[in-house]
Amino acid sequence: MQKIASFCVDHRVLEAGLYRSRQDRRDGLCVTTFDLRFTAPNREPPLGQGALHTVEHLGATFLRNGARREEVVYFGPMGCRTGFYLVMFGDLAPRDVLPLVLDMCDFIAGYEGEIPGARPEECGNYSEQDLPAARRACARYASDLRRYGRLEYPSFL
Repeated sequence: MQKIASFCVDHRVLEAGLYRSRQDRRDGLCVTTFDLRFTAPNREPPLGQGALHTVEHLGATFLRNGARREEVVYFGPMGCRTGFYLVMFGDLAPRDVLPLVLDMCDFIAGYEGEIPGARPEECGNYSEQDLPAARRACARYASDLRRYGRLEYPSFL
């Protein structure tokens, strides 16, 4: 089997950032997948499972209730726990979604209250949530994006 595109990126040099990881086109429709890399793979600790799960719940809720909700296809965690995938309709670049991602992170960083979808009837693992860690992770990621940008994979990958 051929390696998929995401396994061809050298994760030893990848930093936290917002990257366009792929585009898929079919019947005139374009879907863009973004890699919201919260931590540097293999050099920084991955997000804890509770933080990852809470960001997933709050991020998906924010995105699917926002002004661009019709463009959002999917928001969910990476298996390696270093970030999230955001899949959107459209031929988009990271700069096109940066304000949306920053707004989502600011929302989560300041969130107080009950975590949406964190009840036994709503989620298969409802009790594994960590709001304080999710808030810290989103505040740090937003700060990194504002400070360093990192909107394109490095050319040496």
